[in-house]
Amino acid sequence: MKALFKLSVICCLIAVSCGAHSQYNPVKSAANKINSHAIQKTDQAIDKGLDAVTTPPENDKDENKDTGKDAGQQSDQKTGTDKEQAKTDGAQQEQAPMQTYSKFDFIPGEKVIFFDDFSQDNVGDFPALWNTNGSGEIVTTNLFPGNWLQLSGSYAIWPNDLLSLPENYTIEFDIIPTKGPEGGMAGYCFRLMQSVNANSYDWGAVPGKAGFAFFVEYFGRPSYRTHINGQEGENLGLTGYIDDQKYYQKVEQKYHISIWVQKARIRLYQNESKIIDLPKAFPVSSVKMDRIRFEEGSALASNVRIAVGAPDTRNKLLTEGKLVTYGIYFDVNKDVVKPESYGTLKDISKVLTENPDVRVKIIGHTDADGVDASNLDLSKRRAASVKNELVKNFGIEESRIETDGMGESQPVAPNDTPSNKAMNRRVEFIKL
Repeated sequence: MKALFKLSVICCLIAVSCGAHSQYNPVKSAANKINSHAIQKTDQAIDKGLDAVTTPPENDKDENKDTGKDAGQQSDQKTGTDKEQAKTDGAQQEQAPMQTYSKFDFIPGEKVIFFDDFSQDNVGDFPALWNTNGSGEIVTTNLFPGNWLQLSGSYAIWPNDLLSLPENYTIEFDIIPTKGPEGGMAGYCFRLMQSVNANSYDWGAVPGKAGFAFFVEYFGRPSYRTHINGQEGENLGLTGYIDDQKYYQKVEQKYHISIWVQKARIRLYQNESKIIDLPKAFPVSSVKMDRIRFEEGSALASNVRIAVGAPDTRNKLLTEGKLVTYGIYFDVNKDVVKPESYGTLKDISKVLTENPDVRVKIIGHTDADGVDASNLDLSKRRAASVKNELVKNFGIEESRIETDGMGESQPVAPNDTPSNKAMNRRVEFIKL
């Protein structure tokens, strides 16, 4: 009987084990690991190439690995289950509730001096406003809408023209880490720098006259480095990393990166969280940044926006009676206010809260892409969404706010370039 009982137990274990493998779902396994050594080994093998590595190697690396195939090709090779789960993950991140951004104090610059969402470029082409020492192309993805600049390999890509940046400005972009040749995340680097060669590529680990680099290492960890070349910058360079797993980036997920430069200070936000704050990043007056560039690794980038001038919300709304803001964001053809708008909405709500007798009308504006009637309807719905956020999340009385939309009928710039179109997509607050 004892032998028979043991045999029965063994048979049950084999049946469970076989059943677990025959029905094994690698996506569900990533979220709910089975506490079995054998299954863990299987998970590790399957997870490789699906997820970013989350455990750093023993020796920290400053360089990212080369990249592999087109992200669009990689997505096409996914199984149906993987595709559906990836879409679900992307949608959940895209629709992050506004409340999660309650400590997000980033306010975009008022005047747009550079914007590119690559909408003017054809898929498969290199973007018209950019240059490179290697290659790159515009792609689309089944996970997120719009055109994306594919970064792949040991190359750099930067705007054609040097930037004229004042002491205070903001930089924003969306980024999607993609897979490299080994099947896992390859990482990437974004660099803000003062160039030496205005027409070409500045080589080296610390290129140009000075620079700030934001790295995402091949296992997802964010890190940074600053440098000032020459004798005046000796011993002023800073390096560091954010060794908190919740900030590690993952493959095929979208992240909104916001950078706020105020004289010598640099702050960097990843989605709703400020992860880097360097009060004395560049304590030398001769440092004047004039170029951004993406380099190394593998990622998709879009919605690159550089703007200058902190908005004087109080003066414009109370004294001038009109506030034009570019810091309230929507997806293309959508009326849902994106969470990264929180800093701007918080700034506006503060003025309204401190002046309870002030009433305002919110007016939405669009660019000229699409049908006139659709743009008019979209602008009205966007204005209503902004009102809803101010009422729901900031406690402003509904009776104090009216809304309207003008569609594309009141442009402030020609609808001929991505930058000009970005200026026309705006929200206005009119004091009543």
